[in-house]
Amino acid sequence: MLSKIHSFGLQGIDGFMVEVEVDINSGLPRFDVVGLADTAIKESKERVRSAIRNSGFGYPNKRITVNLAPADVKKEGPLYDLPIAVGVLCASGDNEIKNLTSQNAGKYVILGELSLNGEVKAVRGVLPILISARKAGFKNFIVPAANALEASFIEGINVYPVSSLDECVCFISGQKIILPVSSQKFESETSASVGGLDFKYVKGQPRAKRALEIAAAGGHNVLMIGPPGSGKSMLAKCFPSILPDMTFEEALEVTKIHSIAGELDFKKGIVTTRPFRTPHHSASAVSLTGGGQHSRPGEISLAHNGVLYLDEMPEYPRQCLEMLRQPLEDGVITVARSAQTITYPANFTLIASMNPCPCGNYGSKDKECKCTPSQIHKYLARISGPILDRIDIHVEVDNVTFDDLRSQSQEESSADIKVRVDKARDIQLERFKSSKNFSNAKMSVPATKKYCVLSKECEELLKSAFTNLKLSARAHDRILKVARTIADLEGEKEILPEHIAEAIGYRSLDRKYL
Repeated sequence: MLSKIHSFGLQGIDGFMVEVEVDINSGLPRFDVVGLADTAIKESKERVRSAIRNSGFGYPNKRITVNLAPADVKKEGPLYDLPIAVGVLCASGDNEIKNLTSQNAGKYVILGELSLNGEVKAVRGVLPILISARKAGFKNFIVPAANALEASFIEGINVYPVSSLDECVCFISGQKIILPVSSQKFESETSASVGGLDFKYVKGQPRAKRALEIAAAGGHNVLMIGPPGSGKSMLAKCFPSILPDMTFEEALEVTKIHSIAGELDFKKGIVTTRPFRTPHHSASAVSLTGGGQHSRPGEISLAHNGVLYLDEMPEYPRQCLEMLRQPLEDGVITVARSAQTITYPANFTLIASMNPCPCGNYGSKDKECKCTPSQIHKYLARISGPILDRIDIHVEVDNVTFDDLRSQSQEESSADIKVRVDKARDIQLERFKSSKNFSNAKMSVPATKKYCVLSKECEELLKSAFTNLKLSARAHDRILKVARTIADLEGEKEILPEHIAEAIGYRSLDRKYL
């Protein structure tokens, strides 16, 4: 007999329909899986056989052929275990299981990994699969109980959680009633509210705090340069606490990526805070960009709608840093391999820190640098001009004085800073409501010309800086965007000379260091 079960696979961050066709014929016992299946799927025959027997069902000792259609698209992972097992039981025609037919099972999209005792285990990528399946017109889904909370944030579908093969079979055959998962309401959280650092614990560094506030308000990239122990890492870790709360649409995008990567917390079901990723400088290029043997998102994509923090940026391999060019410019990363080409979202805010020289004291007010000019130049040259050009704000961070550290005065909290950031973001949301853009940093060229109109005084000031600092066209546009954000923070409709002057001040490293 032949049975057909609906399932779904993953390609990048999108799902595609897979028909699990099971044919059982007389002949020597054999189990074949065809349709460009990976090793995990081909090994499913052992899991399916044991799960069926240990669940109390009869296993057909015949020739079993499983086809995963379309046959020209590679399938990966163990999420086809459950649909294959259901397909085998439907095709076997076991009279002891009443109403278990391919027609009844065909009403559902079935996903799940099986253990040897018949338990249904959680799988990766349920959220993007359900979203893609809903767009394709599917409404009813059977998923592992561990993935139920993840699936509960999608409206307009019926999701039935199962914890075992026996429970799944009884539900499809009408012997057991399973209520669909109730819809959950999304509530965003700030990093400070879930245990993140707060700016009120950072003593001194007013210029760096101001730069990070501008970055949060406009989505700008920041490079902090200063000696060791000046507080660069702590400032970066406080940065997520002043970012705007995620919208539900942003949370779904982030959750899709984390679900595919297998990093989703099943107890929450959805990512509620903006990601903060800090890959080590020894990370490989594939771990940063994504792809690899199993085509998973990398650190760049896991930071989508959040922060990518590169501590001691010059220590990262040059190849890895150059890979940031496309995501910093376009908000996506395209991973091209011989088998397939996948584009992952990578719209993040880059926060980077570095020492000004190998010993770390070049430019310090109270410490002497022991490096030679050639050592300093060689160290700073590890960051290429094109990468530096794509970073909107460069800010110098010097050592904090003893008096600042021991001061009992209360520093401004992240909550207070976030109020100003949210107001500036609301202005931008209203400004770009007719487009897909949500921040000044991502303004297109036409939008920059429209919303960054300069007075004659501002024009002369920008011209002088452009000539003296020998800035590029990209740096020119980024100064305009930063100035627009500063004006938004001040509640000004027009960009004023002081806004341009402050934005230019954040490009001083172009001349001083590189």
